[in-house]
Amino acid sequence: MKLSEYAKRNSITYRTAFRHWKKGILKGKQLPTGTIIIFDSEQDNITDYAIYCRVSSHDQKSDLVRQENRLKDFCSAKGFKITALYSEIASGLNDNRVKFNKVLSQPCHIVAEHKDRVTRFGFNYLEKLLAMQKRKLIIINDTENKDDIVQDFISIITSFCARIYGRRRSKRKTEKIVRELHEDNKKC
Repeated sequence: MKLSEYAKRNSITYRTAFRHWKKGILKGKQLPTGTIIIFDSEQDNITDYAIYCRVSSHDQKSDLVRQENRLKDFCSAKGFKITALYSEIASGLNDNRVKFNKVLSQPCHIVAEHKDRVTRFGFNYLEKLLAMQKRKLIIINDTENKDDIVQDFISIITSFCARIYGRRRSKRKTEKIVRELHEDNKKC
């Protein structure tokens, strides 16, 4: 990659990257045109794999264990070096999943059982972003089911209903607290 691209990727200035290249900290070569090419060996050679498992509810906890075992078997059959295993119970619509955010921040490839275990929507965006980091999102069971579309639709409606009713509930709680505070002030 060009030195300027390396600087952008690593959030440093071009001048700092140039100094690092001059000192020999960065490995690369200079073309006859003057362009400096940096060899990006560490990003191209990601050999670590992380397993990500998810179920939606506590009732499915036994399925979570089976999912982990299937993914471990798959990775060992392929000869992947597993560095981390992340399992969580959370909705696929939730974009603030703690363990999923951890696996995204790790410099490794991600192995999951189904696309919907990773996310209900936006899977292709996620896959492209990881590819830009020279990482892979490996799905071991890539079959799609027409029932999945119906299930996704139900999940969206459920999610929006929970948000609406959650707001109403919090509004009622806030009103109750304000009333109680006013009553306490009248007593004093």
